[in-house]
Amino acid sequence: MTELETIQSIPTPRTRESLAADLRALGVKSGMIVLVHSSLSSIGWVNGGSVAVVQALLDVITPDGTLIMPAHSGEHSDPSHWQHPPVPEAWWQIIRETMPAFDPRFTPTRSMGRIAETFRTWPGALRSAHPQDSFAAWGRHAESITADHALENGLGEQSPLARIYDLDGHVLLLGVAHGNNTSFHLGEYRAPGGKMVVQGAPIIENGQRMWKAFTTLEIDSDCFDELGADFEKVYPVKIALVGSATAHLFSQRAAVDFAQKWITERRTQLTMENTEAIEISGNAP
Repeated sequence: MTELETIQSIPTPRTRESLAADLRALGVKSGMIVLVHSSLSSIGWVNGGSVAVVQALLDVITPDGTLIMPAHSGEHSDPSHWQHPPVPEAWWQIIRETMPAFDPRFTPTRSMGRIAETFRTWPGALRSAHPQDSFAAWGRHAESITADHALENGLGEQSPLARIYDLDGHVLLLGVAHGNNTSFHLGEYRAPGGKMVVQGAPIIENGQRMWKAFTTLEIDSDCFDELGADFEKVYPVKIALVGSATAHLFSQRAAVDFAQKWITERRTQLTMENTEAIEISGNAP
């Protein structure tokens, strides 16, 4: 949709004040701990763009609460794993040797959207130090949520996702679907049977740039929309429009617990199906 088509599709512009009112009507409150995944274009024409959206969120949550957004930078990873797009194998070592080291101050987000990228540099926002899976946070619990983000298992127990779980925070999907719901990855980590892989990234260690290899879970969000649909069948999710965007607000802890159980059952079922297929193949004439 072009900008003109977006303007023509709504009766009045979205503003900092109107978005704040919509967020309050949805159920977002002062003092809440809220992890936001967002799409600016889904909200409609916003006077002030991504800046106004961040302002509206902070107006509602206030410094008594905490606003968190993903600040992932997936290109800071081993090129041997790249698929969208892949690069020639002859490039891999060159990339490992020359990629700029991750720096939470200026490494941009990748594929997180304009709202998350605006929030990353917001005054007072802190960013965790993971080269691939960092999060930015602002407010009362920002420091504790972003501190000590472990290099290994970047979306697991020593990640901001687990700290949000400990604090019984909420997730706000603002114009995006559950496929963007990173909290499901924490449930994925907690479900038994996951596959571990070796990743790598350029980091600063002892004042020097170096390529650091580490172990992490091979994550898969392809099933998250199906998982999210099943979650919403059994858990009371608040749904309303924020601007033109359909927004979903729910307990992060409930989502993680549901995902852990759902993914465990799915892995068990897939294992059984694979075993049966092998047995049938082995008995075939």
